[in-house]
Amino acid sequence: MASSSGSKVGPGGRRDEDHDSDGDIGCCGYVLTGISLFLCVITFPLSLCMCIKIVQEYERAVIYRLGRLVSGGAKGPGMFFILPCIDEYKKVDLRTVSFDVPPQEVLTRDSVTVAVDAVVYYRVNDAVYSVNNVENAARSTQLLAATTLRNTLGTKALAEILSEREHISQLMQGALDEATDPWGIKVERVEVKDVRLPIQLQRAMAAEAEASREARAKVIAAEGEQKASRALKEAADIMVDSPAALQLRYLQTLNSISAEKNSTIIFPLPMDLLRGFMK
Repeated sequence: MASSSGSKVGPGGRRDEDHDSDGDIGCCGYVLTGISLFLCVITFPLSLCMCIKIVQEYERAVIYRLGRLVSGGAKGPGMFFILPCIDEYKKVDLRTVSFDVPPQEVLTRDSVTVAVDAVVYYRVNDAVYSVNNVENAARSTQLLAATTLRNTLGTKALAEILSEREHISQLMQGALDEATDPWGIKVERVEVKDVRLPIQLQRAMAAEAEASREARAKVIAAEGEQKASRALKEAADIMVDSPAALQLRYLQTLNSISAEKNSTIIFPLPMDLLRGFMK
């Protein structure tokens, strides 16, 4: 958005060349400028301490002369020159800044109250706009972020807030970036940190999840019983057709019981003796 020369394309597609101030400083302004230059010359080299200023690589200086913005946009990085008594400058940090959005009590679309907090990363994209267009860009961005968080989450249901955090973060970033563009602010990232539910709602959701798990367990147990009964029916049909198979199964059961260390006494009886009772 902002170039090194200070030009900017605004939200409406307009281009502001070099952030030039409107109007002229007038005759009195020129006289005061001449006097300031004269004082700088006669006090040289002591005046260098007041005239030469330095800003870091990550900083820019916005200069005002007699209350009007000096043409050329923000100065820096490095060394720049000001006139004592008539020039005033403000330093602007261009590094990325992060801040926490305090927990906001939000009423969701399905009438559930939740507490949500977030973190926002932004940087100054145009030093002149951040000084001229808003009194305190950082404070204004923080207040706007809290309002945007409440407005965005108020249109979502609880299930959407819990499952679509990334999408909600993108919506908030777009809304904040558009709103802070006239202030020279670029919102780089927004992250929803935590969603805190009321204790009663947490207990209700836990009970619902437990009931759902128990229902699934009963369904799985019933399906297992059904498969086992089918397998037993097939085995019984095979044993009916082959009496020797039934006798072998009987002997295998006796072997399994005798292998265990217990006090069970087993009296094996021939199957032929039991057939009379079975008839």
